[in-house]
Amino acid sequence: MRTYLIIIFMCLLYKAQAQEQLKGVVLESSLGKEEPLLGANVYWLGSTIGAITNEDGTFTLPYKFSFNKLVISYVGFKTDTIAITENKFIKHVLRASDELDEITVTSRKQATAKSYLKAENTLFVSSDELLKAACCNLSESFETNPSIDVNFADAVSGTRQIKMLGLNSPYILIATENIPAIRGAAQAYGLSFIPGTWVESIQITKGAGSVVNGFESIAGQINTELVKPTSDDKLFVNLYAGTNERLELNTHLNTKVSDKWSTGLYLHGSTQRQKHDKNDDGFLDMPLYNQINVMNRWQYTNPEKGIVSFINLRYLSDEKQAGQVDFDPDRDKFTTNSWGSEINTERFEVTTKLGYVNPAVPYQSLGFQTAFSHHKQDSYFGLNLYDIQHNSFYSNLVYNSIISDSRHKVKTGLSFTLDHYDELVNTQEFERTENSIGAFFEYAYDDLDKFTMTAGVRIDQHNRLGFFMTPRLHMRYTPWGKSALRASIGRGKRSANIFAENQNLFSSSRQINILDSGGKIYGLDPEIAWNYGVSYLQGFNLFGRSADITFDFYRTDFQNQVVVDWENPFEISFYNLDGESYANSFQFEFNFNAFKGFDIRTAYKYYDIKTDYNSGRLEKPLIPTNRLFANASYETPQKESGSQWKFDATYNWLDSQRFPSTTLSAPEFQLDEYSPTVGTLNLQVTKVFSSKFEVYLGGENVTNVRQSNPIISPDNPFGSNFDSNFVYGPIFGSLYYAGLRYKIK
Repeated sequence: MRTYLIIIFMCLLYKAQAQEQLKGVVLESSLGKEEPLLGANVYWLGSTIGAITNEDGTFTLPYKFSFNKLVISYVGFKTDTIAITENKFIKHVLRASDELDEITVTSRKQATAKSYLKAENTLFVSSDELLKAACCNLSESFETNPSIDVNFADAVSGTRQIKMLGLNSPYILIATENIPAIRGAAQAYGLSFIPGTWVESIQITKGAGSVVNGFESIAGQINTELVKPTSDDKLFVNLYAGTNERLELNTHLNTKVSDKWSTGLYLHGSTQRQKHDKNDDGFLDMPLYNQINVMNRWQYTNPEKGIVSFINLRYLSDEKQAGQVDFDPDRDKFTTNSWGSEINTERFEVTTKLGYVNPAVPYQSLGFQTAFSHHKQDSYFGLNLYDIQHNSFYSNLVYNSIISDSRHKVKTGLSFTLDHYDELVNTQEFERTENSIGAFFEYAYDDLDKFTMTAGVRIDQHNRLGFFMTPRLHMRYTPWGKSALRASIGRGKRSANIFAENQNLFSSSRQINILDSGGKIYGLDPEIAWNYGVSYLQGFNLFGRSADITFDFYRTDFQNQVVVDWENPFEISFYNLDGESYANSFQFEFNFNAFKGFDIRTAYKYYDIKTDYNSGRLEKPLIPTNRLFANASYETPQKESGSQWKFDATYNWLDSQRFPSTTLSAPEFQLDEYSPTVGTLNLQVTKVFSSKFEVYLGGENVTNVRQSNPIISPDNPFGSNFDSNFVYGPIFGSLYYAGLRYKIK
């Protein structure tokens, strides 16, 4: 009986795969050019069989002789019904609807877009959005985005840290082309290692991500797509200079080697060698540094065989010097003459990506990714020494197909990771190896109208975390037109790299305490958390123009957490959670296209984040309970020559933030319980002269807001009260910059 059922199943599967497929492309007409339309619905009239167009506007769906009318629709365009008499390639251009305001189309083309169709709550950020700010590296690319919080980690290193849903970046899976990238040794400074000009687009997903990308995602996922040799400019040059005497040069060189091979050489160099101390505390407001970053990217495309492949080779050298203005490394290193720090990083990585689409059965595809990285950081902070070497290998095999028809999609595959850490903390060595092998399965259902669901589960065997299961679920329901109601739930698990993720602790005189609980990572247990979320997106017309509002609520509950306890001013303690730890995040966002070329984006965020410390339940330090965000951008109509003006302004207001307790300090070193509120304004104007050349001028924190006392006891940095971790706002004050971009298509 069992054999008989297997034979029946194989026959049905063969029949499903052998059926004919109709292929085509859906386009729109924009500025006299035909461009692919992503996300258009294509389905057979009177059936539930359909598909959604890909990024290049193409689609594939099952074909039968009985199907004779094909419906193509997209919000803001006229729905067309095409008569099909034979199975041949379809090319169709949708026209903007006369019944809807043309601004509906403009809204869809905004530099930042939200999907009404995906089950996940994902925000798509294009390269146009990144150009609204100087965006010299990835850590600076979120200034115009209300979903991501950006602040400095401490008053010494100049490192920017990001948060999502009120949680630090270690709880966010940050990937490059779906390969986990900013993790381990790269967690503290890795965002500054990806130049902004290398970024083609960013996808920001709130809540637990897909099981395909691993088990570590808790608060969300940020995926960065890099520019491609076949679609990037043949030559691109970006030159940047700031009033802090920061200089930066980015150059892209792309060429087609053969019909199938293309390559790109991407060069980045940046430096800042001028000392600044605007608050007169004797410490540099920002570190001196030099960075060289080189990437060679190869792309192989063979559409006849359905193969696309990428090979990336990358080298980075990053050198930072921070500390007191008078510090000289050759003279003062490891002495008490003057407090200083050097952070020298070398990183080499090789990544490969192979994609295969079955030409005979286009809905079947196979993808294989590998990544190897060697990361070496030698650093010291005053008399504290911290060196880390991290070798990492990652591989992921993904198979895509459908069940019955294109409404039912599946992904399944295997992954393997290997990480070796070798750390030196002052005189103590920490060395460990982590490896895991996992399998995953993800099912996606889309009825092409009201309901979309993505459900996934993965199982992993980890040498230190054990055997465990990771479930994830995302759902989207459309109750009425231009709306999306979403819900998600997922579990995440991760190893806490307590030193690499908290390197700011070394810029203080605190004693390090690890309360060993018998775990396998620094004597601590792994972190485990559940994330739940609901979101509602509604688009509408306001005064005849396009607008939308979004309500988000997410909660993260930790089953276990490595608590980072700063509440004693003379020590920092790491221990496993005993009690509760949770993060509630609420966000309201309003977007409005006030008139042609002028967009307004506003947001309000509320955080309720508390943890049971050994001293009791407390708010997470240095997290504002309330935050206001506003962004306004305007573009003049583009002339035939391609010239136009672009203007952008971003305002951020942060509520007061709780300081870690200083009650045990001497009275002169005690701080208030909460910080003052902070408001900053960033401006930028860009003049586009042609499709080849443009210049930009901007200012960060133009209102010159500056924290006057970011360092406690700066006059005695080797004393017991020295601490640079009470940063709640800007340190440098106003910063102005100018730059130019030149490109040849």
